[in-house]
Amino acid sequence: MQTPNDPRLEKLESHVAHLERHLEQLNTVVIEQGKLLDQIRKETQRQSTFMQSLEIERAKSNNEKPPHYQ
Repeated sequence: MQTPNDPRLEKLESHVAHLERHLEQLNTVVIEQGKLLDQIRKETQRQSTFMQSLEIERAKSNNEKPPHYQ
């Protein structure tokens, strides 16, 4: 026995299933982007550390001791 609400209920269930699928896809994308962001942060930190060390070395090379200190 079908009631008048059955087509509406089926339509709502279909929409919920569709939304759940989209939510799972979006969640997958967010997780992938989070991993990529972590990689980018690590690489940026590595490059920043490298640049700081280069800057320190450059500053040291420009601060030569006067001849009478050697």
